[in-house]
Amino acid sequence: MKEERYRRREKPAPIQEENEGQLEGRNALTEALRSGRTIDKVFIASGDTDRALQHLAAQAKEAGAVVVPVDRRKLDMMSTTRSHQGIIAYAAAREYYTIDDILQEAADRGEAPLIIICDELSDPHNLGAILRSGECAGAHGVIIPKRRSVGLTAVVAKASAGAIEYMKVARVTNINGAMEELKKKGVWIFGTAAEGSIPMYQADLTGPTAIVIGSEGDGMSRLVRQNCDVTVHIPMKGRITSLNASAAASILLYEAVRQRGV
Repeated sequence: MKEERYRRREKPAPIQEENEGQLEGRNALTEALRSGRTIDKVFIASGDTDRALQHLAAQAKEAGAVVVPVDRRKLDMMSTTRSHQGIIAYAAAREYYTIDDILQEAADRGEAPLIIICDELSDPHNLGAILRSGECAGAHGVIIPKRRSVGLTAVVAKASAGAIEYMKVARVTNINGAMEELKKKGVWIFGTAAEGSIPMYQADLTGPTAIVIGSEGDGMSRLVRQNCDVTVHIPMKGRITSLNASAAASILLYEAVRQRGV
C-alpha cells in the first residue's frame, strides 16, 4: 500500500544503535560464520580481486547472506573501526524460520494460519512495528524477501518492542514463490492496495490467510499484485488517501481478529 509521504521531526537515533550487529573485517566475519551466526547482508569492496576475500564472501552467500559489491569509499563511511579490510557484514538480531515452521506454529495452536507478507519494506521501524502488531494480534509469522528489504536488524528488534523474540520470521529468495507455496497449502492471499477490489470488511479472513503489505513508496510490485487471490482496500474517510505500511497491517490484522471472534 502506498504510504503518504510527509516530513516530521525525529530525534536522530544513536549511532551505536545502527552499528549494533555490524561486523568489520575478515576475522570477525569468519568467526561469525564458523559459530553459525546468521548473517543478513555482506558489503564487499567491488573490484577487489583478493581470492581470500572473494572466498569469504562466497561462504557468506552460501550461508544465506545477501552479498552486495560497493565502492570502497562507501565501506570507509560505514566503518566505525576504520579497519574493515574490504568487507563489512550485518548479523541478524534473531534466527530466521521457514514457511513450514510458520504453518506448524498455526497447527500447534489449533488455529487457521494468519501470516503477514512484506513486499520489499525498507524501513526498519515499519518492519518492527509490523512484528509488534502481528504478535499482539496472534499472527503466526511474517515473510520477508532476501533482497530489496530490511532484515532482522538491531533497529527492527528495538522497534518491535520485544515481539521479535516471539514472532517467527521467514526470509525467502522469492516472494512470489513463497505465495505459490502457501496457495498449494490452502492459504488465501489478500493483497492490500488503495484501489483494492473489495473493502476489507467483505474479505473472509477466518480461514488460512496471508496479508500482503506493499513497500512504503510503491506498494505491491506488479507480479505480487497479480499473484494475490484478492486485493482489499481500507475505507478512507479523511482527505489523506493512504496509510503507513505498519498502520495498514495493524488494521487488517485486527479485522482478522474480529472476524475470528478471538
